[in-house]
Amino acid sequence: MTAKDKISLAHFLDISADYLKDGYYRKQQEYSFEDNSPIQPLDEKVEDKATLETIAAEIADCKACGLCTTRTHAVPGEGVSQPLVMIIGEGPGADEDLAGRPFVGKAGQLLDRMLASIDLSRDKNCFIANMVKCRPPGNRDPDPTEINACAFFLERQIQLLKPKVILCAGRVAAQNLLKSDQGINALRGSFTEFRINGDDPIPVLPTLHPSAVLRNESLKRPVWEDLKLLKLHLASL
Repeated sequence: MTAKDKISLAHFLDISADYLKDGYYRKQQEYSFEDNSPIQPLDEKVEDKATLETIAAEIADCKACGLCTTRTHAVPGEGVSQPLVMIIGEGPGADEDLAGRPFVGKAGQLLDRMLASIDLSRDKNCFIANMVKCRPPGNRDPDPTEINACAFFLERQIQLLKPKVILCAGRVAAQNLLKSDQGINALRGSFTEFRINGDDPIPVLPTLHPSAVLRNESLKRPVWEDLKLLKLHLASL
């Protein structure tokens, strides 16, 4: 190594030390061992890989639609990081808005019992989320603008979780996830494939929302039939 090479190397190492210590970086300057062989500049920013926690933090800060102005808490979802089943509802209700957790009111308690009947639980093998992460006022259905604003978060959660099956709770979740205008009675009772970009398809089973069952006990039978179908599918994996 020539004296010129040594000086050039020392200069480069000195600047590199400043960069590592203080984050200092002269984007326009090139450092080289030889005049005709520039060193490629370092990337200015390395993106962190998304986690459930980072997505939840983004949801808590989100102001992409008007629901942010009326929420008490955003409700990103909860459960295990590698679920067998991901349950997707339409949106948080009053109890969920107060707690910041999905499906914790009467409908949520029924959902927990439904899942337990086929050996599923948010604590051991499920993740529960919603189409929208903030409560629509008066528990109304979320509108398309609100669903579109949250779609980015939900898709990232699905890609990260990679569930074996998605269970759609209710008409709003099923129609929007499957891009269908069919009613829930037409959609439930069979699996449909859902795919994001080039990822492997995920089987989706729509069923009735637990709140509908609370209003009409005669709906327990079709929901139980859907749960048995889900259990059979999981047993075949």
